[in-house]
Amino acid sequence: MLKEEKVYVSRDKELRVEIIQSHYDMLVAGHGEKWKMTELVIWNYWWPEVIRDVRRYVEGYDMCERMKNQTEIPAGRLKLSEVLENYRHI
Repeated sequence: MLKEEKVYVSRDKELRVEIIQSHYDMLVAGHGEKWKMTELVIWNYWWPEVIRDVRRYVEGYDMCERMKNQTEIPAGRLKLSEVLENYRHI
């Protein structure tokens, strides 16, 4: 069935996951961010909550989560500020 020239996907959860997975695993997609993935999926397919389903899939994709670079600098050791050190001597 078509909805606005897109294939309407039934409530079959496995089929929806397979569609998202096939787009996500394409080399062209490069395991992109959720908005890029959503755009790729809704180019040809539609179902209620498609954006939510793609977001959950991308955020929950274990391999990508493990392969992400650390963007935060490790906190390191805590140091007393100069104000506290000076206060102790009074």
